[in-house]
Order: sequence, then structure tokens, then C-alpha cells
Amino acid sequence: MPARRKTEPVDLAEPDVRHVAAATQPLILKNHFRDMLVIRRFEERAGQLYGMGLIGGFCHLYIGQEAVVVGMQAALEEGDTVVTSYRAHGHRLAAGMDPKGVMAELTGRRGGYSRGKGGSMHMFSREKNFFGGHGIVGAQVPIGTGLGFAHRYRDDGRISVTYLGDGAINQGQVYESFNMASLWKLPVVYVIENNRYGMGTSITRASARTDLYHRGVSYGIPGEQVDGMDVVAVHEAGIAAAEHARSGQGPIIVEMLTYRYRGHSMSDPAKYRSKEEVDRMRTEHDPISHLRQRLLDERVAGEDELKDIEKRAREIVAEAVQFAQDCPEPDPSELWTDVLADA
Repeated sequence: MPARRKTEPVDLAEPDVRHVAAATQPLILKNHFRDMLVIRRFEERAGQLYGMGLIGGFCHLYIGQEAVVVGMQAALEEGDTVVTSYRAHGHRLAAGMDPKGVMAELTGRRGGYSRGKGGSMHMFSREKNFFGGHGIVGAQVPIGTGLGFAHRYRDDGRISVTYLGDGAINQGQVYESFNMASLWKLPVVYVIENNRYGMGTSITRASARTDLYHRGVSYGIPGEQVDGMDVVAVHEAGIAAAEHARSGQGPIIVEMLTYRYRGHSMSDPAKYRSKEEVDRMRTEHDPISHLRQRLLDERVAGEDELKDIEKRAREIVAEAVQFAQDCPEPDPSELWTDVLADA
């Protein structure tokens, strides 16, 4: 992956050295390892349950991209808001939502975050300030911009983190949002998860310019490109971006270069890329394997401790699956509830 790069001529300060040090503290590194493992094991079980027919509808797995959301969420403060697209299981877990409630929702059970009626793409948590995954490509960007407007209007010192993919970046509503966010200096961090393929179309076939962090230049929005397979690099960039937005300087774009190992969704065989390409990314850039080796090399943790973390991650996911299986399905009488609010 390339080194971090920034837009020119807009200047963006380097992360404060204190924060760089904070992002590499032993406990934080071990937390990153744990959180990425939980997401990876959760998604693997979700894929299995989908194959067994226990998860219906669409199901977009996050396997391979774990470093992006784990590093970014670790840079946020209490009260910051988050919104993302349909590849959202990992975002929910990183935002602190209960794996049991997320898995119950995936399997259409009453104990899910949307009471079993939202499924993979549509679950929210007001308690965790998570404003949903959204099935319409790019639709979350105006929502995230609106959340930023609310923060500025209330002057509450909070920021909006809005995740989008390389497939969404060419949508018109994204640029309307960029314009308004810059015009009103809204505290929004736009995180572009560039996994190189919008559904089955390579970014080189869809975008005239593939370095996406430049996309805000005409609106005066600075941007930075980061190795999204390195959770420490993501965390450091996230700290700097959050400070930029929180300090009243307006929005910022952070492009995370990442990669999904699975197809676009469970129905996608991903034949548009070679097995060699995927294997190379797994072998050379896997975020979990790389962090695991770093923990060992720097003597932050030993093999036994890492195995205990791995065991606990599997237990957390197993407990979530069991909870989901034990939950009843929604009663048919609830079909018309929660779909209309009188205002």
C-alpha cells in the first residue's frame, strides 16, 4: 500500500506526536487486535448462516476491511455520530453495538436492533449514535452531512463521521453534500473506503481519477490517502481528521485504501478478479495478521495472550449466534408497526 498522501495545495497538519504515541500504546494495539478479530469471526459466521438459509435478503461482508472502522472509531469521542452504507456489520460492532443484537437482526429475530424487521442493511442505535447502514448507494452522505449540520447548530463540539465507498463517490448527491459541508464549515469527516471494486466494476473503469482523496479540492475540502490495511495508520489519520473537523475548520476527506476478500454480496462469485490478486492481498496486507506479528515483534503480547484474545473473540460470536437462535421471530401482527410515525 502507498504511503499517506495529502491533497495540494490545501495543507493538513500532521497528527500531534502525543496522539501518534497514544495510537501505539500497548493496550490500544491489543484492543485493535481484539476488535478486528471479533468483526472477522462475526462476518465468517454470518456467511455460514447465510449459506444455511438463516439469514435472508442481502448480506455484504466486511472481511478484509476491518482496520478501517476499528482504527477510525477508536479516534472518536463520546457523542460523535456515525452513518454508513450497506456493508455495515463491522461498523455497528466497532461503534459499540451488542453483537447479540446485531446477529439477531441479521437472522430476523425479535431481539435485533430493528426488532427483526430491518435485516443486514437497516439497523440503527440511537444509544450508540449510529444512524444506520443505508441500502441506496450514496444516500448516507447527505444524512451524515445533516448530522454535521446538527452538531454545528447545537454547538456541541461533536463531529459526524460519514463512511462511503469508491462506488458511491461518483454520485451527484455526494458533491451537493461536499459543497454544503464546506460552505457552512460543518464538522464532518468523510471516510472513503476504497476497496477497488464498486460491486463488480474496478475503480479504474468507473472513475476518471482513482486517487479519491482529491475529490473535495474544488470545494476547499482537504483530503488524505491512508493505508486502510494498517490499523495504526488509520487510527493516527483518524485522530488528525477528527481534530480538524472538531476545531471548526470544516469537513475533511480521508481515503482508506482497503480490500474486501469476499464478493460484493453473498450472491457475488467475484469472478471479475483473479484468485492470485485476492491471495496476494491476504498474504501481504491482511490487517489482522500484520498487527498480530507486530504485537509479537514488539513484545507487546505473547502467543498465549494472543490465543486467549482469539478464543474470546470466537466465544463472543458464538454467544451472539446462540442468542439469535434462541430469540423468537417477530409476531405477524407487528408487520405494520414501526413503519409510520404521526408527526
